[in-house]
Amino acid sequence: MNPAGNEPSSARVVSLSGARDDKLWAVVAAVGRKTRIAEIYASRAAADADRNWREQEVRAYAAFLRSSSLPVPNYSVSPIRRADLPRSWRPLPALGFLRGQLI
Repeated sequence: MNPAGNEPSSARVVSLSGARDDKLWAVVAAVGRKTRIAEIYASRAAADADRNWREQEVRAYAAFLRSSSLPVPNYSVSPIRRADLPRSWRPLPALGFLRGQLI
């Protein structure tokens, strides 16, 4: 039995490959061929919610973007490993495209 007394110690399963899961979900902003990781999340649901919110903000400012001849960003969600994040990565402000800070 383990110290808690509720299961035999041989019943515990330890997965070394899952001990440190570095899989994250990235919200990716794209304008033309340029892309940038806007934000990262531990769950797909959180990343989808952020992407939906960012798309809603873009729709709210669509007329402004068209009148200013600014490119409209597209957002998607994709898996990313923590090791694949650029060293100098910083989250992209949700309305960064209004200040020309998309890419």
